[in-house]
Amino acid sequence: MVIAGPPEYMGKRRLFILAIFGCLFACSCGRELMAEHKHVDNHLTAYNHSLATILVEYASAVYMSDLTQLFTWTCSRCSGLTAGFDIIELLVDVEHCLQSFVGVAKDLNAIVIAFRGTQEHSIQNWIEDLYWKQLDINYPGMPDAMVHHGFYSAYHNTTIRPGILNAVERAKQYYGDLNIIVTGHSMGGAMAAFCGLDLVVNTEAKNVQVMTFGQPRVGNAAFASYYSQLVPNTIRVTNDHDIVPHLPPYYRYFPQKTYHHFPREVWLHNIGVGSLVYEVEKVCDGSGEDPDCCRSVAGNSIADHLVYFGVELMCETWRSCGIVMDSLAKEYGKMDVKGNIVFSRDSILRMKTETNTGGDRM
Repeated sequence: MVIAGPPEYMGKRRLFILAIFGCLFACSCGRELMAEHKHVDNHLTAYNHSLATILVEYASAVYMSDLTQLFTWTCSRCSGLTAGFDIIELLVDVEHCLQSFVGVAKDLNAIVIAFRGTQEHSIQNWIEDLYWKQLDINYPGMPDAMVHHGFYSAYHNTTIRPGILNAVERAKQYYGDLNIIVTGHSMGGAMAAFCGLDLVVNTEAKNVQVMTFGQPRVGNAAFASYYSQLVPNTIRVTNDHDIVPHLPPYYRYFPQKTYHHFPREVWLHNIGVGSLVYEVEKVCDGSGEDPDCCRSVAGNSIADHLVYFGVELMCETWRSCGIVMDSLAKEYGKMDVKGNIVFSRDSILRMKTETNTGGDRM
């Protein structure tokens, strides 16, 4: 397996390919977003670029390890397009190295749920493990639908799910019956997909939207079909040669026996060469496996996985489940016997008061 490094090391061969692409598409780039789809399905959602640039910032912020700054929304990634976000609950499952938050974005008039992607010493090791993940459990209530137990369990069989559902109900109590938007990057995107489906099927939530970034495949074709019917308002954003959306592998000659993406993909990719390079956002067909989108190129880049729309989607440092808490966080957060932590809206309000009056850092 060849893993490409950062773009500046791509070499003459890549430049040559880009030059060819530039010649072929220079005249048609303006029509890229309006291209005809081979699998037109009118029930699928339309792509909103502005929303994507907002949600990618939430998907980035959830990676932050300083819990005090995160749940008071004062972290270095808690500004810009997400300024004013009101966190309802911050969940940290230390046992399984998972992190998520639920809050209300008043500008979107929506509850936003974000899931962190993998946080490990080596993201390359995690990616290599994706090659061997098997379809090994049936999704409940969906005949023939199969998923990988690791993806499924990360959401369903940890402290994350009950915390999320409780926070959504509390958010509705505070703000009314708002729309729900679920997002995440990488493994967090897989969890976001299962969360969106869970909200629709098991809580009968209305107006649920899912948008993920660099998400791996999570189930087979039967699961993808059920998912697209139940959560049609879903967008999977992929980026150029990002390796993760290509995994676990899809084998087009065995469509019923292999992993299969659900729709709709939006593929970000560059066209041109030198100073004439620009980014195209291609809205893909309704199949989930459009051969003219990210599947049309080699998925061999970790660098393309870690930056979407110019926003970093990774932890500040690669380490095993690192979190930072000050004395106030330890006082107001709720911790169970396994070290899992929950910060609720009430504790957040008290913490903000303490922080403004000069609480001491450890």
